[in-house]
Amino acid sequence: MGKQIGILTAGGDSPGLNAAIRAVGKAAIRQHGMNVIGFKDGFRGLMQNRFVRLAPDELSGILTKGGTILGAGRDKPHKMDVGGTPMDMTDLMVEHVRDHQLDALVCIGGGGTQKNALQLAEKGVPIVTLPKTIDNDVWGTDTTFGFDTALGIATEAIDRLHSTAHSHHRIVVVEIMGHNTGWLALGSGLAGGADVILIPEIPYDIDEVASSIMARRAAGSTFSIVAVSEGARSRDAEQEEREYPSLDGITGDDAEAVIAELAQLRAAVRDSTGRLSRTLEEMTGLEARVTILGHVQRGGMPSPEDRLLATILGVAVADVVAEGGHGVMVGVSNGQAVTVPLTDVAGKRKVVPLDHPWISTARSLGVSMGDTPEPA
Repeated sequence: MGKQIGILTAGGDSPGLNAAIRAVGKAAIRQHGMNVIGFKDGFRGLMQNRFVRLAPDELSGILTKGGTILGAGRDKPHKMDVGGTPMDMTDLMVEHVRDHQLDALVCIGGGGTQKNALQLAEKGVPIVTLPKTIDNDVWGTDTTFGFDTALGIATEAIDRLHSTAHSHHRIVVVEIMGHNTGWLALGSGLAGGADVILIPEIPYDIDEVASSIMARRAAGSTFSIVAVSEGARSRDAEQEEREYPSLDGITGDDAEAVIAELAQLRAAVRDSTGRLSRTLEEMTGLEARVTILGHVQRGGMPSPEDRLLATILGVAVADVVAEGGHGVMVGVSNGQAVTVPLTDVAGKRKVVPLDHPWISTARSLGVSMGDTPEPA
């Protein structure tokens, strides 16, 4: 009897998930004679033992499809909503893994999935993970599949916004996903020729942003494109956030309620894209419009780059399992699949380094990052 592999996809959907499922499954079956099952809707499907057999027929024709044939979900194993009550269901999940006699459970997802997978690994489940997210913020891998597709979509959107901004002499503020990292906004802003790029790693000064737009106007440019990451914040908002108590170390019966209340207070001071647009309109006298790309960045057919990455890493997962490996994430470094201990990955976020070439390139082109850079 060959080894048994279970696969689940968790978190938000992302281009390349089906390519990864296909690669893990086909390599496991063809190269190693394994049996493969897929759990439906992420960790909830594992908890409810809802699964499908993944034979070659089920893996055929899914390479180019967006989304995930297994479904996804944002449930946390230790805090699963059961009848409206959050409950720790990790033990039941471990039981189902053992019932299926799985030699590995492959969890495909972003930063949250890596943390959730580690909880199961600490309970004895043989876990192998793959890094999926359009945010590109998973630690321990050069890139994540889903990022390249989203980068292309966001860049095309900025390309299209240039014509309307130019025609109507407007400021166009385009909000780009990325959670609390600026990879997607920075990459698409640079590729799409944005005039201002605002990312979470560099708190912006609204006066600097307005000044850069007015300088463009004085030089004869009648429009500006502002690419802003959804997690970007101003220096003023960052300072206000610092004044709120830390969420770390809060315990007790009412801990969740206290944490939720503090999180709401923090969210209230964060800058919305609409507020940013209105403020720039007032400060510059130019008409401003907002475009929020939203979930369109996560949908549709994966790019060739994402299909390649997901396929290479998926095959590597099957090889790792065949060799008895577990407790690792399979990522990419310098074009090669590598294994990284899950304990090193979980709970960390890969942010844009302030000395990253994309930032220095943007500054050299005269793109405003919303700050006053230190002299070289």
